[in-house]
Amino acid sequence: MNIAVIGSGLIGQAWAIVFARGGHAVRMWDGDPAAVGKALTLIAGQVADLQQAGLIDAPEALLGRIQGCQTLEEAMAGAAYVQENLPEKLEIKKEIFARMDKIAPPGTVLASSTSSIPASAFTAELPGRFRCLIAHPVNPPYLVPVVEICGAPWTDPHVVQEAWDVMESVGQKPVKILRELEGFILNRLQGALLREAFKLVEQGYVDAEGLDVTVREGLGLRWSFMGPFETIDLNAPDGLADYAHRFGAMYTSIAKEQTSTEPWSEALIAKLEAQRRRVLPTDQLLARRAWRDRRLMGLAAHKKAADNEAK
Repeated sequence: MNIAVIGSGLIGQAWAIVFARGGHAVRMWDGDPAAVGKALTLIAGQVADLQQAGLIDAPEALLGRIQGCQTLEEAMAGAAYVQENLPEKLEIKKEIFARMDKIAPPGTVLASSTSSIPASAFTAELPGRFRCLIAHPVNPPYLVPVVEICGAPWTDPHVVQEAWDVMESVGQKPVKILRELEGFILNRLQGALLREAFKLVEQGYVDAEGLDVTVREGLGLRWSFMGPFETIDLNAPDGLADYAHRFGAMYTSIAKEQTSTEPWSEALIAKLEAQRRRVLPTDQLLARRAWRDRRLMGLAAHKKAADNEAK
């Protein structure tokens, strides 16, 4: 299958790896021609790391399936599926989808990586709006496989299924969002945790590092291989309903204190920024991101081995 990746930033680079690793031919385009060449260089480094982690076997073949393009028309020629990754701005989405809808044949699926904007906000006026939808990844998608698939009210169900099939074909884990909502599912869950985390620091119950340790060495260990419903299903003798009856009153009481919708204050942001910079100076952020990705590679390799053992 020919796949077009539109936008060559971090997410576009990661998608190119995902699709090429899955055996598809990838054509990448960016509004800045120089950005594509830079992206191909960065992709080569990421692929080398994947090989070192034992997650791919043939890096040269993978890289050979990724091609940079000078024009949008060239990138989309013959593409059965398009993954757009331009900045998270509504007007930019409207413009690029209008261009893509004019170029692509009617059977081409047009998907956006947007993390918050529903497809209906930028596809309503398009003649081909029926083949437009969201395929929202988690960064970086070549290491974190979940993809939220969310159509607009007018998206053809067959197009949603096509996007699902493409994601499964490249080893991703698609989740169907049954109707549109801002932020979809993952960011709403993350937002709820972040809001409570900011509040707990603001009110003096814990500092940034203590909060991170609680998630990293507590909730996160289970959540790396179980979701919250399975977690509570296993945390009471008789399962989920038993857990809900045992602890429901506690969560109801806590929830009464979690009703604030105030924005994070600049003073709180500055406090947390200072605490994080004491732990990790700004000039070490890039190295730490590389460390994060290596840890994710190790986790991915472990989960892959565990899945193979279970078969």
